[in-house]
Amino acid sequence: MAYVAGSSAGRNRTRQDGPGSERAGAPERTSLSAHARDAVRERIVDRRYPQGARLVEREVAEELRMSRVPVREALRALVGEGLLELLPHSGVRVRRMERADVEHLYEVWEPLAVQASRLAARRVARSAPAEPPGVTALRTSLDRAEQAASDDEGAREVAAHTAFHEDIVALSGNPMLARTMEQLSGQLQLLFGMREEPEHMRAQHAVMFRYIATGDEESAAASTLLHVRDSRAVALRSLFDDA
Repeated sequence: MAYVAGSSAGRNRTRQDGPGSERAGAPERTSLSAHARDAVRERIVDRRYPQGARLVEREVAEELRMSRVPVREALRALVGEGLLELLPHSGVRVRRMERADVEHLYEVWEPLAVQASRLAARRVARSAPAEPPGVTALRTSLDRAEQAASDDEGAREVAAHTAFHEDIVALSGNPMLARTMEQLSGQLQLLFGMREEPEHMRAQHAVMFRYIATGDEESAAASTLLHVRDSRAVALRSLFDDA
């Protein structure tokens, strides 16, 4: 995935446009920064940038074929997401997920995931007999995960599983919950990519979907709680050899 920065001519125009030039260039820079953040996050999740690897701003910018400013902003944002950590003197490195990090992540994710499923099911029930558009997106993510598993494409399966959980949050209709979950998204993607994905956990997604799609709040919440706790057990077993 390559992201190309704006041309030098475009940058020169921005400098020459007068008092509003800085405001005019801000949306472009923000867009480039978002592209850089997504590209670096993807490389962390698929382990092209392994845990503990030091990232040099100049080298990342060259790899992405971008200027250093949006890359610097992207790296700073990924520090905030918990995927990168600042080095003592300068620079950043990919954060290593220790056992405590995994446990803390699940402690936060569990109640949020359960509430997201409950609210999503409630929204479906209140919309009946019409079906909210988010149900279709949820069904699509579920189908994509199953197809990726069938094709033995791990990275695509991780992306689909992450999308499934994000679609539940979107269907909940709670923007505060969505903003909170966004802070966890990168770390969850990283974790999903590091651990195994047993078949029974994929089946749990289908159960969660069924309860959400039928508007059964408490069953949706209960099935999500089971899934997240199973996910935690699998992660600890895969990463730290827990019995």
